[in-house]
Amino acid sequence: MERKHMSALSIYQSLSGGTKPQVQANSPPAKKIKKKENGIQPNKKSNKKKRMKPLKPSMRLSSSDEEKSKSQKYCETHNGEGFDSPALDVLLTDLAKVNNSRERANRLFQWLLHPVQDKGFFRENWEKKPILIQRQNPEYYKGLFSTAEFDRILRNNDVQYGVNLDVTSYTNGKRETHNPPGRALPYTVWDFYESGCSLRMLNPQAFSSTVWQVLSILQEKFGSMAGANVYLTPARTQGFAPHYDDIEAFILQLEGKKHWRVYNPRSEDEVLPLVSSPNFSQDEIGQPIMDVVLEAGDLLYFPRGFIHQGDCLPDAHSMHITVSSFQRNSWGDLLLKLMPAALEIAMEEDVEFRKGLPLDYLQFMGVQNSEKEDPRRDKFIAHIEGLMKKLVNYAPVDAAVDQKARDFLHDCLPPVLSAEEKASSVYGAPARWGDGEALDVTVQLKGQTQIRLLGAGAARLCGDGDTVSLFYTSENSRVYHKEEPKSIEMKAEHIDAMEFLIHSYPNFVSVASLPCETMEAKMSLAELLFEKGMIHTAEPFTAE
Repeated sequence: MERKHMSALSIYQSLSGGTKPQVQANSPPAKKIKKKENGIQPNKKSNKKKRMKPLKPSMRLSSSDEEKSKSQKYCETHNGEGFDSPALDVLLTDLAKVNNSRERANRLFQWLLHPVQDKGFFRENWEKKPILIQRQNPEYYKGLFSTAEFDRILRNNDVQYGVNLDVTSYTNGKRETHNPPGRALPYTVWDFYESGCSLRMLNPQAFSSTVWQVLSILQEKFGSMAGANVYLTPARTQGFAPHYDDIEAFILQLEGKKHWRVYNPRSEDEVLPLVSSPNFSQDEIGQPIMDVVLEAGDLLYFPRGFIHQGDCLPDAHSMHITVSSFQRNSWGDLLLKLMPAALEIAMEEDVEFRKGLPLDYLQFMGVQNSEKEDPRRDKFIAHIEGLMKKLVNYAPVDAAVDQKARDFLHDCLPPVLSAEEKASSVYGAPARWGDGEALDVTVQLKGQTQIRLLGAGAARLCGDGDTVSLFYTSENSRVYHKEEPKSIEMKAEHIDAMEFLIHSYPNFVSVASLPCETMEAKMSLAELLFEKGMIHTAEPFTAE
């Protein structure tokens, strides 16, 4: 008897006790915590219910037909047709010739927003309101990513379900993940797709050199990790329920088209949230302020906290990449590092912080006493307020910023080097095996050798108590946090020279000009930085 073929989705659901879904878009979803965003495990959310504050009138976004003119103030559409800008593959070739990593980042970001100017974007849209850029140019993102590359990655790499790839569906109001264990092979992955499932590649930068290059440049613009997910969705389906994210999201439509609806934050508490939301049902989110179709070459941006959902139209599949940044990069996140340190210093230096609490404070303070009208409560709270005002005098702001910087450098992708940078750094050193022996093992750095950092963000000095360490990105992995933070404890004789080298970028300086007391100290610092891949020379190395 001929055996009837079962799809991968049917097999998965029979093993997990589910049933095969009837795929359709726009059904109300069940609440479910999102699993991952851009390859990073999201922050866990409390299940404790809280009363939501309504949006202030100045923040409330209009969505009714009668108030369309008001709503335009909160979501913009820009038509880029007729404005010249190179395709991505051309742009990246040009950027490799730019001799300053900050300028590369500025130019790439401006290209991303074209024809909108980046200064206007940060003034009007960033963390404030969505913007849609329609270009009528399906080749705009040419070379960034494609279904063909998706297929090549599946065939040639160890792509693991749940780590690198998620298989999802959103049907009859239910959002499901269908990941089997083990490696994601093309035979099974494409069978899931044919059954109506969406495919989400969680860290495309680990497999795609172009995505890696784009993100490694953009992270310098944001001063915060730049991540990405790729989404491939079959026609007439939806893979995810309405939700909001804890990142600034740039949706780049690579292939096909997708119908997007974007909604106001539901309350002031959900403006610029710290964590992503659970899945929402349609009746929890109101009416969309933006209802658009993205076609290849278009861009949609929305800030964290804006609810969104996307579904495919009947006549086309969709592939888009979400570029994201600014996860946990707020003033509050900096203060989380600053306040404990400030309090520790205050307790060491100010006796007022070391004086004992009132003997009877438990009798009038605490939740069980919060409704009491007791003058001792007012006095106690006033004293706390006084100490809090004094606390700012002990706040080690630079040290707290250094803690944030260390986290950022750990998050960073390693730099993508141009051919000239590679040829003039340790990665292009002529050391090789030949004629039965190792040749050209030693690179001779000299006093007149011109050196500079490989990028403005390649390394940073950070203080920690009595020590100063140099944190760097050259040995980071393309996989998020696969490696431990990379740092070197600096010798006292090298600190001023390292600071000089950092502030000299993008200019080259001679080894002899480094402000160390001895030539030996200058050479030892230059050789250390060269070996760790942090610097390159003005001239490439050649084999002798």
